[in-house]
Amino acid sequence: MGHEGADAESRDPGAKNPEFLSTLERGLRVLKVFDEDHPEMTLSEVAVRTALPPAVARRCLITLVELGYVGQHERKFLLRPAVLTIGSAFLASMQIEQVVLPPLQALRDQTGDSASLAVLSGSDILYVAHVSTDRRFRVAANVGTRFPFHATSLGKAVAAQLPEYERTALLAAAPFQRFTERTVTEAAALDERLSLIAARGYDSALDELDYGIVSVAVPVFGRDNRVIAAINCSTSTTRISQDELVRTRLPLLRNASGEIEASLRRWPALETSLRP
Repeated sequence: MGHEGADAESRDPGAKNPEFLSTLERGLRVLKVFDEDHPEMTLSEVAVRTALPPAVARRCLITLVELGYVGQHERKFLLRPAVLTIGSAFLASMQIEQVVLPPLQALRDQTGDSASLAVLSGSDILYVAHVSTDRRFRVAANVGTRFPFHATSLGKAVAAQLPEYERTALLAAAPFQRFTERTVTEAAALDERLSLIAARGYDSALDELDYGIVSVAVPVFGRDNRVIAAINCSTSTTRISQDELVRTRLPLLRNASGEIEASLRRWPALETSLRP
């Protein structure tokens, strides 16, 4: 046991696990490179966007075509509906609809806002559940959507509650991308913002990801009081001011967060899955 502990301590923390399958990682990298702006791509385009050698990208694509996850039309490749089974397996196995959606739907019905639950994934916020209105934004969110954490109330609501060493690691990537003149991009300013959020227990973003969007978010905590996610209300600035949004939505969000936290105690697998 002592030798095993010593080996574990001396191992390079940046080294990959010897059981790591680079072939699987490359295949997943190919799947994730398709998006709204790149629904169809040639082999060379996939190779460039994945930073893979063309021969490797080709083998990945051929394998994914054989498995039914990718289709090919002439010289271009595109995703096929079978990829939905990967995400739907998570939603079904983790009881997302039973645990998370009812409080979010209640928020939407009470306010007319879109309501979401998202988790931190690397330096992005990843939407796990989303209930929308019929309003259209230039920046749309759905389950699986990712946005840089620093430009969203959801991302900052989670980041503010992280242990100090995790927050420091997250801020080490600064300066971050600027989306509008209101986007906070510098590490020092963002750290100050996160400290304020941690003290007051919520974040509100106005025109930070895109103009015309205002939101307010609160964290969701696990049984050990560590943050695991955040929920928000988001709407158009033409409907409501930022101050009014915070005043009227914050009590509703805190109630919804409490409901979700109580439900997560009955579904420990989901809580474990959501953790940063």
